[in-house]
Amino acid sequence: MDGRDLVRSVKVVGTTQGRRSVRSAWRRQRADAVGLPRRGAERARVPGLARDAEPQPGGGVVRFARSSLRVRVAAGGAVFCGWDDSAPEPSYALADGCPEADARAELEPDKDGGWRVVSERVTVAVSRYGAVEIRTPGGKVLRRDLPPRWWDPVSGPAPGGARWVQRSEVPADARFFGLGGRAAGPRLRDGVYRLWNSGPGGGSGAGGDPLHLTMPVQLVVADAGTHLVFHDNSWDGRVRLREGEEGAGSGHDRPGSSEVRMDGGPVRSWTVVGTPARVLHGWISLTGAPAVPPRWALGHQHALGGFGGAREVRRIAAGHRERGLPLSALHLDTGHHRGHRVFTVDRERFAGLPELADELRADGVRLVSVVDPAVKAEPGYAVYDGGAAAEAFVRDARGREVRGEARAGESVFPDFTDPAVRSWWGGLYAERLAEGFSGGWHDRNEPVAFAAFGEPTLPRSARHAMEGRGGDHREGHNVYGLQMARAGYEGLSRLRPEERPFVFSRSGWAGLQRYGGTSSGHAATGWPGLRASLALVLGLGLCGVPYSGPDIGAFTGSPSPELCTRWFQLGAWLPLFRTCAAGPAGRREPWEFGPRVLEHARAALRERERLLPYFGTLAQLARRSGAPYVRPVWWATPRDRALRDCEDAFLLGDALLVAPVLEPGAVRRTVRLPRGRWYDTATGEVFDGPGRVRVDAPLSRIPVLARAGSVLPVAAEDGGVELEVWAPAPGSRGGGHVVADGGDGWARTTVERFVSRTEGGRVVVEHADGGEPGYRVRVRG
Repeated sequence: MDGRDLVRSVKVVGTTQGRRSVRSAWRRQRADAVGLPRRGAERARVPGLARDAEPQPGGGVVRFARSSLRVRVAAGGAVFCGWDDSAPEPSYALADGCPEADARAELEPDKDGGWRVVSERVTVAVSRYGAVEIRTPGGKVLRRDLPPRWWDPVSGPAPGGARWVQRSEVPADARFFGLGGRAAGPRLRDGVYRLWNSGPGGGSGAGGDPLHLTMPVQLVVADAGTHLVFHDNSWDGRVRLREGEEGAGSGHDRPGSSEVRMDGGPVRSWTVVGTPARVLHGWISLTGAPAVPPRWALGHQHALGGFGGAREVRRIAAGHRERGLPLSALHLDTGHHRGHRVFTVDRERFAGLPELADELRADGVRLVSVVDPAVKAEPGYAVYDGGAAAEAFVRDARGREVRGEARAGESVFPDFTDPAVRSWWGGLYAERLAEGFSGGWHDRNEPVAFAAFGEPTLPRSARHAMEGRGGDHREGHNVYGLQMARAGYEGLSRLRPEERPFVFSRSGWAGLQRYGGTSSGHAATGWPGLRASLALVLGLGLCGVPYSGPDIGAFTGSPSPELCTRWFQLGAWLPLFRTCAAGPAGRREPWEFGPRVLEHARAALRERERLLPYFGTLAQLARRSGAPYVRPVWWATPRDRALRDCEDAFLLGDALLVAPVLEPGAVRRTVRLPRGRWYDTATGEVFDGPGRVRVDAPLSRIPVLARAGSVLPVAAEDGGVELEVWAPAPGSRGGGHVVADGGDGWARTTVERFVSRTEGGRVVVEHADGGEPGYRVRVRG
């Protein structure tokens, strides 16, 4: 127990839950002492010299003195590398298993005793010592992985594999992004980043790491090209990044470096190269298309500590309605449960919940229920009894249920790595639907088990099914939230097949986008938390999870009226637009902060409502292409180094550049523009990029600029959709996409493309296939 753990245990030991959390922590330590193998003497190992190679579809296997390397180029251009006979499967990240191999990729001898796999989109060169270079077709090196090093136990093979490290080099000008949700991003500076989903600590401030959703996914942007590398390994690990330096030391470049260090599991990776758009498309081709949220889930949603009861829910809904504040959903935390027991309702405070849900839905407001994985270990409680009978809960090395401390008290945890358990759990959502809920908010699913000291999660020795393979929590921890999301999504799909499920999860792993989105953690109070909110959404989008958003206003603490206004204004332009706070943190309704905040919040909400057709289009395009709604400003021009370092603005689709105010007292701010002409959407002022401009940012709004020539769908006053067209610069063209609203179900949707141009002093908008647009057109600029 370190000093911080001791302080934590002293603080909580005086409470009943505190005493139980001390007992839980000691119990976890004893379980690991018995259930985990002791680390004894180890022997370092490297691959050694290459001996021979065997061609296989898409590449082949190169054999070294003490290991082997499998290289396989998929038909879409993604490169798989697996050491020690590692294969692409089994994998929780891959949506449909290993993709088909590129039949044209060939393994051939390379210089100096090495080998290479040549394909149309990428070349993989393997040196005779085991270094692996990923090259563009033109021969530029995007990444060089040095030979891995293992630490094998002298006594025999380690259960789950030996711990290992792999170092890599990237171009000196490269910038790192990704690794899941990182508060210090979106550009990841020199430092160490842990790969272990972690429960609430100090909140998502600039120094908070790790957070709830980590992924071994790096997106690397350099002049030579963009690539994404994914280490398909869910064990605890650390990534050490160091940016390169051009002209370092006698005029020579110092390359950037990445060091991935894992406690076990396979050494295997996927690499995708190309433009940022091509890379993200290749990534979702591997890990699955993002789920499209229901139409209502793109509107404003509000959550606060479960509310005080049905009367309080009605009061909050009426408060929004009476003040002209659009509201699409209210989220109920565990306070609406009976004693925090999942899949129950407190009938005293929430009597007639289905009737309340119908009443709210008539006004366009849905109810969303929090769903925690912890199940109170209480005989007579139907969920516990059903899970115990199905042997659904995680067990220890001796076959006993693993118990941990949670909101409801001593609890057990479903093993979501078992298909039968996922099916059982998914069926429990029938109770939520019967109570009138329209979706699930998965919380505390890292998973969290309160502990006075040590890690607030399950023992690492806890046993998981791992789809029948067997394993323990060292491998299962990071995929726990992902598989819980899968259980919820598949269950809701079976129970209500006519509607798209709405599931968003606090925790997850690579591939989470298949089942929904994520709330990007407990935002820390203060301006650093506001800045971290943007970093988290951008970083998650570059890892393939396009639908996410922060706790607007901070989960804890009391934001000032100015901070609350700026946070609300930022949230109105993010995919998941949700105000949320812990019960003791106070209210987050805009009217609680005074009339000026209310006025500014109303303006932001109305603009969000006006742009809902655009958000719906972005959601549909994300499913098809993997392109996130919220994109870094360098998205279309990654070779622009100034844009690569821009972290205080973002693109919403291709059309809009949003520049939130992230500092107190600011009424003007500098915006770095990509190439092209841009219009200030509030003033109509025209700017030409690339370059930096100063724009007004009064407390009533944040700067939003539209790209000249953009065509985007917006809500018309009559309730339909019209095209908002920003005039192209003279002699240039523009365009945009529209995906008509398909409702909340599975109706097929069609992508329409429109083009704009200037002709004879006027703006012409046409369907890309020719002919009239079919929508009313409003030209601005």
